[in-house]
Amino acid sequence: MKAIQFHEAGGPEVLQYEEVPVPEIGPGEVLVRVHAAGINPPDWYLREGMKVMPAELRPVVEFPLTPGTDMSGVVEAVAADVTGFSIGDEVFGMLRFPGFDGRTYAEYVAAPVSDLAHKPAGIDHAQAAGAPMALLTAWQYLIDLGHDVPSPFTGRVHQPTPITPGMTVLVNGAGGGVGHFAVQLAKWKGAHVIAVASGRHEQFVRKLGADEFIDYTKTRAADVVRGVDLVIDTVGGPDSARLLSVLNYGGTMLPVFFAEYDPAETARLGITVSNIQVRSNGPQLAEIGRLFDEGRLRVGVDSTYPLADADDAHARAAQGHIQGKIVLTVVP
Repeated sequence: MKAIQFHEAGGPEVLQYEEVPVPEIGPGEVLVRVHAAGINPPDWYLREGMKVMPAELRPVVEFPLTPGTDMSGVVEAVAADVTGFSIGDEVFGMLRFPGFDGRTYAEYVAAPVSDLAHKPAGIDHAQAAGAPMALLTAWQYLIDLGHDVPSPFTGRVHQPTPITPGMTVLVNGAGGGVGHFAVQLAKWKGAHVIAVASGRHEQFVRKLGADEFIDYTKTRAADVVRGVDLVIDTVGGPDSARLLSVLNYGGTMLPVFFAEYDPAETARLGITVSNIQVRSNGPQLAEIGRLFDEGRLRVGVDSTYPLADADDAHARAAQGHIQGKIVLTVVP
């Protein structure tokens, strides 16, 4: 089969379209003919050599590597012990995460059924492949953690803050992968949603349910917003603390990307800061799939690229300002 591999860390140009063996399946697995694969930040972090992480936390990897965790496709073979999935089923999932053995940038993948759900009928394979990691991140932050593993960044187990009707939720980076799902989930739960993104995303996030929109290129949210109960910050970085001032006393800050906060400052403000390491969870995807079938969720697809052009897809990702998700199409 064809797959994307890289033999050394580097830029998008290290991604090679190569011939590799079709994987064999083991107990609890199915073989999936991949129709589309989603691209996520961990894919390019891995390709770059995990420079985004502190040196002491960087995993040891062996080359060559096939990146990717997210995929949608059709079951081609089923291990003898598998129930609930059959040959011909359309499925989607985030495979073996956290970790770097998903190998979804390929024509076939061996997938643990624990990581899979049946693809919602109302979305196509490209949309389904764009959903798992970003949507599970938003779901596990906001709705149901689904595991008891402490965050590797804080050592604490995240406790999702129940979103109730009338709460005010601010989503920073609302046009991106996690952000556009966070807007929809918060709205589904009855929150008043303030979306922060660049102006080019305004109509996109308003159609997803945002009640207010702030173009960060023109206005600082911290200058005009107060009275927020929960912030989900998908941008992070060194300036994350600037959004603390928008929160009510006793509010919650959920940083998705690497961010640091002064414990003394958050204690003074009564603010809880919590984060997660998203984990694969097929049953959660099955539950989420019902929201797609009910028309309560949609996937924004920024762009699609053939599998052979994964390098171009990563180059697009490096440009930033992504609206929704970038997806590799494996079966046209």
